[in-house]
Amino acid sequence: MTTHPGDGPAPLRRWRAAGLLSPLALLALGVVALVVSPLAFVAMQAAQAGWDQANRLLGRPVLATLIGNTVTLAAAVTLATAVIGFAAAYLIERTDLPGRRWWTVSLALPLAVPEFVRGYSWVSLHPWMHGYWAAVLVMTCSLYPLVMLPVAATLRRTDGAAEEVSRSLGRGPWATLWRVTVPLSRPALAGGALLVSLYLLGEYGAFAMLRYTTFATAIFTEYKLGFDAASASLLTLVLVALALLLVGLDAWAGRRGRVTRPGNGGRRAAPAQLGRWKPAALSALAAVVALSLGVPLYALGYWLVKGDSTSLPSASLWSSALTTLGYASIAALVATAAAVPVALYGWRRGTKLARTAERAAYLTRALPGIAVALSVVFFAIRYAQPLYQQPPMLVTGYVILFFPLALTAVRAALAQVPPGVEEVARSLGTRPLAVFTRVTLPLVLPGLGAAAAMVALTASTELTATLLLRPTGTQTLATQFWIYTSGLAYGAAAPYAALMVVLSVPPVLLLTRRALGSHPTPETSP
Repeated sequence: MTTHPGDGPAPLRRWRAAGLLSPLALLALGVVALVVSPLAFVAMQAAQAGWDQANRLLGRPVLATLIGNTVTLAAAVTLATAVIGFAAAYLIERTDLPGRRWWTVSLALPLAVPEFVRGYSWVSLHPWMHGYWAAVLVMTCSLYPLVMLPVAATLRRTDGAAEEVSRSLGRGPWATLWRVTVPLSRPALAGGALLVSLYLLGEYGAFAMLRYTTFATAIFTEYKLGFDAASASLLTLVLVALALLLVGLDAWAGRRGRVTRPGNGGRRAAPAQLGRWKPAALSALAAVVALSLGVPLYALGYWLVKGDSTSLPSASLWSSALTTLGYASIAALVATAAAVPVALYGWRRGTKLARTAERAAYLTRALPGIAVALSVVFFAIRYAQPLYQQPPMLVTGYVILFFPLALTAVRAALAQVPPGVEEVARSLGTRPLAVFTRVTLPLVLPGLGAAAAMVALTASTELTATLLLRPTGTQTLATQFWIYTSGLAYGAAAPYAALMVVLSVPPVLLLTRRALGSHPTPETSP
C-alpha cells in the first residue's frame, strides 16, 4: 500500500498543515520556551519555601510597604514621564520651536546615562538626595525619552490633516491638542508609559544609591545578603504578578481605546505658532536637559578632575572595558541569532500560534534583572553544576534579558522585505534554507547588525544580573563602578561611569535616527 505524506494520525496531519513540525517552527518554539523559562524556574524555587514560610513572608507588614513604595513611585514617575515626554514631542513635531533637530538629540541623550550612574551623579554632589522624591526626580530624568521618542515618531508619521480641519472649524490650539493630537498619539504614549512602568519595577542600582526600598532592592537583599533564595523567589513572583498586571491593563486599555489614524506618512500640519509662549517653552526644555543631562555630565567632570581617579591604574579601567565588551558582544551575537527563527516564524506563518509565540518572547521585558539572574543560578545549581559562576551563566542572563531588543529589531528588518520575494524564490525550486541565505538574509543583514549593536551596548551597562552572575574575580565596568561607589570612592568610580556613558551614546543616536528618521521641513502656512 502506498503511504502518502498526509497519512497518519489526525493530530499529526493537523500539525503538519499548521507547519508545527517544520524545523523552523520547532526551533522558534524551542527558543521561546528557553527565553520564558525564568518564570517556571522562579515558580519552582518559590514552591520550595512551603506554605508556612510563604504565609509568614507574604503576611509581613513589610510586603505592604514594598507594594506601596513600588506602586506609588511607578505611578508618579510614569505620570511625570508621560507629561514631559508628550510635551517635548509635541513642541518638536507640531510647533515652530527653533532648533528642533538640536532639541531632539539633546532630549534623547539622557538614555545614554545608566540609571545607577545618574543616581551616583546626584548623590555624590548632594549627599542629602535620598528617599521617595529623589527617586522620582532621578528616574523621571532617566526615562522620559522612552515616551518622547515613540510619541515624536507617531506625530511625525501621522497626516496632519485632522489637526488642520480642527483648527479650520474654529477650535483653538489647546482644544485641537486635547481632542485631536492626544488621541492620535495615544498608542505610542501608552506604550512608552508601559515601558517606563516595567523598567521601574526591576531597577535596583539607582534605588540602592538613593536609599529607597522597592521590590527589586528587597529581592536583591534577601538573596545576596540573607542567602534566602526561597524568600527572594516569593518576592519575585509578587513583582512578576505586578508586571503582568501592568501588561494586562495596557492590553485592556488598548482594546478599549483604539484610535484610527487619518493617514500615515502624509502631509505635515502647519506648525502651531508658540508666540508669547516660545520663551517659556524654550526655558522648560532647557531645564529638562540641564537636569537630565547637565547634572550627570557635570558630576562626572567634577570627579574626574577633583577626585582620586588619576591614581587608578589604567590597566584596571581598560581590562574592565574589554571584559564588558567581550561578554556583551557574545551575548549580542547569541541573542540576535536566537531572535532570527522566532521573528522569521512569526513573519512567514502569521498564524495564531506564531503570534502567540512571538508575544510570549516579550514576557522577559516584565522580568527584572534580579529575577532572571535567580532563575539562571537555580538552573546552574540544579542541572548544570559545572557552569555555576562560569562565563556561560552571565551570557545566558544577558541573552534572556535583552532578547526582546533583538527580536524587535529583527522583526522590524523583516517587515522591510518586499512581500512575495521568498515565494518567488521557492517557486523556482530553491530549498527553504537556500532561500533564507541567498534572498532573505542579505536584505535583513543591516537590521541584524543594528540588533546586535543595541544588545551589546545595552548589556555593557547592565548591573543587577551582572552582580549575581559574573564569574568569581571578573569585573565589568558596571561592577567595578559599583564597588567604588559602595565605598563612597566617587572619584575612583568616575572613569568607569564616564566610559559607560561614552559607549552608550552611539546606540542612543542610532535609536533616535531609526525612530525619527531625517527631520523633514514642515510646511508653512500660506
